[in-house]
Amino acid sequence: MQEILLNIESKEIRYAHLQNGILIDLIIERKKERQLTGNIYRGRVTNILHNIQSAFIDINEGDNGFIHISDIIENTKKFEQVFDMDFDLDYDIKDDSSKSQNQDISQLLKINQPVLVQVVKEPIGTKGARLTSNVSIAGRYLVLLPNSSHRGVSRKIEDRQARERLKKLIRSFEMPQDMGLICRTASSLATQEMLINEANDLLSTWQQIMESFKQSDEPRLLYEESGLIKRAVITAIDKRFDRLMVDDYNTYQTCKRLCSRYSGEHPLRIEYYRDKTPMLERFNVEKEIEKSLRRKIWLPSGGYLFFDRTEAMHTIDVNSGRSSNENADVEESLVRINLEAAEEIARQLRIRNIGGLIICDFIDMRFRKNQRRVLDKLKDCMKDDSAKCTILGMSEFGLVEMTRQRNRGSLLQTLYTPCPYCSGGGMIKSHESVSIEVERSLKKAITMHQCFALRLVVHPELDKYLQVIDKQHLIKMAEQLNASLAFEKDDTLHLNDYYFLSVTSNKRIEA
Repeated sequence: MQEILLNIESKEIRYAHLQNGILIDLIIERKKERQLTGNIYRGRVTNILHNIQSAFIDINEGDNGFIHISDIIENTKKFEQVFDMDFDLDYDIKDDSSKSQNQDISQLLKINQPVLVQVVKEPIGTKGARLTSNVSIAGRYLVLLPNSSHRGVSRKIEDRQARERLKKLIRSFEMPQDMGLICRTASSLATQEMLINEANDLLSTWQQIMESFKQSDEPRLLYEESGLIKRAVITAIDKRFDRLMVDDYNTYQTCKRLCSRYSGEHPLRIEYYRDKTPMLERFNVEKEIEKSLRRKIWLPSGGYLFFDRTEAMHTIDVNSGRSSNENADVEESLVRINLEAAEEIARQLRIRNIGGLIICDFIDMRFRKNQRRVLDKLKDCMKDDSAKCTILGMSEFGLVEMTRQRNRGSLLQTLYTPCPYCSGGGMIKSHESVSIEVERSLKKAITMHQCFALRLVVHPELDKYLQVIDKQHLIKMAEQLNASLAFEKDDTLHLNDYYFLSVTSNKRIEA
């Protein structure tokens, strides 16, 4: 059974994808750190770096964005990679990778020049967003390429007749000659009328973007990509999931409204979660999140994984641990641990959202055929990953080098902040993370423990943070649940620790 759980809080949305009850993907989106990928901006060139043929562009989103000359000149290869498709119509595409080598960025951009750019990579840490001027506007079935005349079909559509039908359709569309179209995977089930309507909608969106660009004088957002809730509904329909469950009534109604447009494609069950036990706790997701923040992960056979991070890469070490089977063949036992590790590594990479260069150190195996078995297992488990991955062969030492697309901050970067106690040598949860946990615990204390007069005890530094906005919100939330909430400080607590006391009995409430 495939299902998506959407946990909605005042400052955070959590998306959990479960397969047969096991968490296999997790997205955490916070309101103050909304996703920028796909957004289109009117930007302003602030600095040009001639030595690396790049420029910094102000898009009014904090740190300046970064653009390379290869993202300014039309790059067909990048379109093919981003949209996983082939431009395989009745004309040849010339290799345009050499174009950037023959031009200088100063010929294309000037200081203070206004530019139309799109975010292709989230800002992470101190790095600003990666930008491109090869703009694309994605719909449900089609992608409009306003600055490219290429038209193509996703290579994921394997049915030959469907591909030919779509090729003929997009050839016949009445569109400006300098604009292109891509048929996405979902278009194979769409009718001609649905495709024409969406093409017209995308053209209308582009015209509105251009009008906004001409009317504005300063860097600003012109077009915002769809949010996590809409993406969850579309994903569930595209991949034929069985159920989407939401724990917020307004969001539940929004999901039903979005789903009704595509009701003929897939009978997706959308359910509103009403139980008093928090939804992600009920489905064991909270434990999985906590587990994924640890360095050490145990495997079913008794082996374990160590996840470590350096400045340049992430390393994953596979160990035999408590695994022992005296009657079994030693080589086969090691292979079994490595196969379990390959499966768990693929799952943890998605949950932790680890990106960049990754080195996996598997337990040494004597036979080449066993190394191939483990490598094939890893590749097979990574196939369902939405982030693009490249896996190289296994060395004689059992090392596998791989890269995974870094599309947003990792789980650790989202939930934690450098610890003031050890000057960044370790990590503790940010005040915002603890504030969100307090909100969940408050709901649980009132609804599950039926305690309606509460006192929240926190560290003074957390109290200072809550004073700005969150105290009033928490008090109001308690009142809506017919409860009262007071606050108390205790400087002996750890920065991340807090607890609730019953005002009537003065007993601690385990929430």
